[in-house]
Amino acid sequence: MKRKRTDYILVGLQLLLFALFVFNFRLTAFSIPQWFRVPAIVLSGFGVFIFLLSILQLNKNLSPFPTPGKGSKLVQSGLYKYVRHPIYTGIIFSFFGFALYSQSVYRILISLLLYVLFYIKSKYEERQLLHRYDNYSSYKKRTGRFLPKLFRSDDQINRSDKS
Repeated sequence: MKRKRTDYILVGLQLLLFALFVFNFRLTAFSIPQWFRVPAIVLSGFGVFIFLLSILQLNKNLSPFPTPGKGSKLVQSGLYKYVRHPIYTGIIFSFFGFALYSQSVYRILISLLLYVLFYIKSKYEERQLLHRYDNYSSYKKRTGRFLPKLFRSDDQINRSDKS
């Protein structure tokens, strides 16, 4: 599929937020208890792990752009069996965990903006994927956007009971 202007805008905004995250402007005083810094950095490390594993599982299908590339295939195994956008999940966990660890309101705001951008980007991406792959609709119903679905719908339960 041909890249559209929206693809470049979304990736550009993502790169801008990544760059802004590097800086740490002190907007206001903010502190967390010392004991909470450990879970925050663990969340960040877990995010990096999810991110790297997701990239490896996408392999040749990896692209920063939301529109699928020519010859790409729909990956539904590994982390993608449970979550449609685990790369975004990993980045969000990593950034948010590090923002808490560094006790930065500014970085928390950037992390929240990144979450909103990933939500918008994933909705756009899913419209492209629905046009590209016949089975994307059923894949979308059984997997979560950023986190695994904890509960299956009645339709999914009934179908699995018939199997």
